[in-house]
Amino acid sequence: MRAEAQAHVDNIKESLALLRRFLDWDRALRRLDELNARVEDPTLWNDAKQAQDVMRERRRLDEAIGATRAIETELNDTAELIEMAEAEGDEEMASEATASLAALAERAEKDKVMALLSGEADANDTYVEINSGAGGTESNDWAGMLQRMYTRWAERHGLKVELVDFHAGEQAGIKSATLLIKGENAYGYAKTESGVHRLVRISPYDSAARRHTSFSSVWVYPVIDDNIEVEINESELRIDTYRASGAGGQHINTTDSAVRITHLPTGIVVQCQNQRSQHKNKAEAYNQLRARLYERELAEREAAANATNATKTDIGWGHQIRSYVLQPYQLVKDLRTGVTSTAPSDVLDGDLDAFMAAALSQRVTGETVEVEDVD
Repeated sequence: MRAEAQAHVDNIKESLALLRRFLDWDRALRRLDELNARVEDPTLWNDAKQAQDVMRERRRLDEAIGATRAIETELNDTAELIEMAEAEGDEEMASEATASLAALAERAEKDKVMALLSGEADANDTYVEINSGAGGTESNDWAGMLQRMYTRWAERHGLKVELVDFHAGEQAGIKSATLLIKGENAYGYAKTESGVHRLVRISPYDSAARRHTSFSSVWVYPVIDDNIEVEINESELRIDTYRASGAGGQHINTTDSAVRITHLPTGIVVQCQNQRSQHKNKAEAYNQLRARLYERELAEREAAANATNATKTDIGWGHQIRSYVLQPYQLVKDLRTGVTSTAPSDVLDGDLDAFMAAALSQRVTGETVEVEDVD
């Protein structure tokens, strides 16, 4: 088989292997049989919530198993067609079959990512919190660039973005911002972006045109719906109000409508100022706190299972998950998976899917990659 076709076959088989491993194939088949039997039981609908949960799990398993089997069948058929074409010297047929393999490889990658988005909160909306590190204007500007990057990523996927909280930098960019991204699987995709992001460039704020390194942190946590219970003791909260700030005009209030809530046992702080009403800001901040506490619980579960913890770290050197180099060369490099891009402008314009897919896969395999950072 020609090298191009073999490369596609290898990629497809890798995706299929990961899918089977993630689903725990034999267990998934048994579980689907159990769910099909339960759906046939008329008493299931005596409890509407339980019935919805069963139907949701059944649909997810059925789709994942069906997609895996379909790809396996198409892979075998296309591979046989290529071997036949090559044996007969039919270049046109071989080329068409190779193109079909390329399309199948792309489909297998998408199906793999969709199957990986089956966590308890993966389908939920998500908060994306961005904070600039030390470095003043440089870091503030970088944080502003990250805010735009995630906004553009969401728009590429047809997701809705709301600005929940915003603190402008003194000269440029932002000190911090919290985005609320709404849409199917928003948290599942974005959750792998939590960590410190490093930028290397010639500073537009340096008259000597020197290279600068800036850091900003990103923390992603899911919006919690009514199906997930998070207990909060009101006596463990400190609630402060302050005057909202912004870029000017309608963004500046004349009353103390902004709300900051501190969860004393964990030190978690959330705040909201995008609403005119203090009551509405308090309700949104409370929702953020529930989400943060739930994300903390998810991180603790993952830490117990994988001996890793994707929580906040110092916003500085040695903690970054990804480096973005704009000068003297063009490169974005993920330090967890080794995925790179030589088009930083595209990445900063929201082209993040390859990085997210690799990080999701890594969570399943648990395989670590030795990756050196870039200068």
